[in-house]
Amino acid sequence: MSGLENQLFNLKFAAKQMTNNAKKCEKQEKAEKVKLKKAIQKGNMEGARIHAENAIRQKNQALNFLRMGSRVDAVSQRVQSAVMMKQVTGSMAGVVKSMDSALKS
Repeated sequence: MSGLENQLFNLKFAAKQMTNNAKKCEKQEKAEKVKLKKAIQKGNMEGARIHAENAIRQKNQALNFLRMGSRVDAVSQRVQSAVMMKQVTGSMAGVVKSMDSALKS
């Protein structure tokens, strides 16, 4: 595997990690919302405020992970097109070489 293909793999892996982290944050946000509701029912407003802040933070973090993941994915697609162009260029060079030898004979 060439360096470019290695980088492509790493970029795809990073994008997948970002998506997974976003899902984890969304789960934690839901858990914080449940804690928030329980705290409100018990009349614990200070605890409810803390859980609300945590839920908001988790939601923002999930959005940031999704944003970053989509950017990394866009870069990986550009790298993939570069890898494909490199392969096509190599194939074309082989074809031209074969045609030259066929024309000479």
